[in-house]
Amino acid sequence: MTDKIVQALFDTKAIRVAPAETPFWYTSGRLGPFFINTHFLLENEAAAGEVLKRIETAIAKDRLEAPSEIFDMLLAYYNKNGTFKMTMDLLAEMASKLDFDYISGGERRDFFFSMLPAYLLGKPHLTIYKDMTFTYNEDLTATGVVPSDLSSKKALHIADLVTEASSYERAWIPVIRGIGSDITDTLAVVDRDQGGREVLKNLGVELQTITVIGKDIFEEAQKNGTIDEAQKELVLKFLESPSAYMDEFIAAHPTFIDEQIALGGKTAERANLAIEKGYAKR
Repeated sequence: MTDKIVQALFDTKAIRVAPAETPFWYTSGRLGPFFINTHFLLENEAAAGEVLKRIETAIAKDRLEAPSEIFDMLLAYYNKNGTFKMTMDLLAEMASKLDFDYISGGERRDFFFSMLPAYLLGKPHLTIYKDMTFTYNEDLTATGVVPSDLSSKKALHIADLVTEASSYERAWIPVIRGIGSDITDTLAVVDRDQGGREVLKNLGVELQTITVIGKDIFEEAQKNGTIDEAQKELVLKFLESPSAYMDEFIAAHPTFIDEQIALGGKTAERANLAIEKGYAKR
């Protein structure tokens, strides 16, 4: 089943490799030659993008009602899309072997993968928002509440993917432990194998994933014509050392950071984060 989900990641364009001169920004402030939009497994890019917009609208309207509204959207795709159903069923199977009282997911993409396993296993769901507020649902078909005490509960966080586990470290784990709950395990669809597993382990959390992104996946993609040789070589260089890849790219493109800041918006935010973290200089 894992091989089928890896193939689905390419078929839905969830794994996308950049042209050599235009790398992607990651939320960590790093640059890289490929991007993984795991939530495209919902059906495709268009469907996933539309659901993301509807998630934002639901959250802005009413945070206590938002989880049930989001769940209804995802359940509809579960019932009609074989790939999404396969992914959810596998996550639920993996989760069923772990010890936990409720499942949590973080805004926004985690919701695609945390809500259905909670429903399938009959577990409550903790919806964590970017500002570290949260809504708790004993039943995702009903209105949520802001819990006063979850100190006797144990959480299982389910995420779309793990890169450097920055969102876990910044928000998800502090929220869970801040309300008194324990967390010792997390699940994700994809581990990008860029240090996140070690970060989580240091935080006392063990990571399990459906697949780990490694060189064999991209070598196979080059063989079947999904990517070209130059793209493959850049990915392999990146996988060997993400920091060296970024250092070499910026050294070869000395005006890149200033150009990215000039673009404004999220691009500028990521470029400034790279400077703040010491990954790049102006």
